[in-house]
Order: sequence, then C-alpha cells, then structure tokens
Amino acid sequence: MSEFNSRIEAQRRIVQIVNSIPWLEELFGLSSKAIQRWIAANRVDPSSPIVQLIKRAAAELFFLADQSQDQISAEYISAAERVAEIASALELQMRF
Repeated sequence: MSEFNSRIEAQRRIVQIVNSIPWLEELFGLSSKAIQRWIAANRVDPSSPIVQLIKRAAAELFFLADQSQDQISAEYISAAERVAEIASALELQMRF
C-alpha cells in the first residue's frame, strides 16, 4: 500500500509543480492525452524542457505502476528516485 501512496503522491507533486504558475489550462494528469491537451491549450512547445520533464515523469510513474505487483527491486527504487529528481528539475524550470 505504501508504494501506491508514494506513487500517487509523486504524481500529485508533479502536477502541483506544473500548476504552480498560472496557465490558460491546468495540467489535469500525467496520461499522454492529458499532457497533449495541456500542451495544446497552453501553446507550449512540445520540445521544451518542461514538457520533456513532464513526459519523463509520466514514463517513470508508468513503470512504477507496472512494477507495483512485483517485489520491490533496485530498478523500482531507482525509478522512484528518478521521479524525485525530475520533480526537483521541474521546480527549477518553473522558476524561469
């Protein structure tokens, strides 16, 4: 259960970081469709560092969700650490 909560908290943190500045439309989730909608609604360059970080976070969180039924491995822990690093990098990007 704690892995699930950590994953949900990590996703929530990523979304909150992105939405910490005013956009025309907030990011509502980390699915590919939600990200594409956010990009289009806010006219964000899809190759921008912010978008790339959001997509990396989404991919890592998908990996964590996919592995959640397995025993926690070093790869799982590494992916969770990468999500935390991505969140920190996003926070820096949002300041500029």
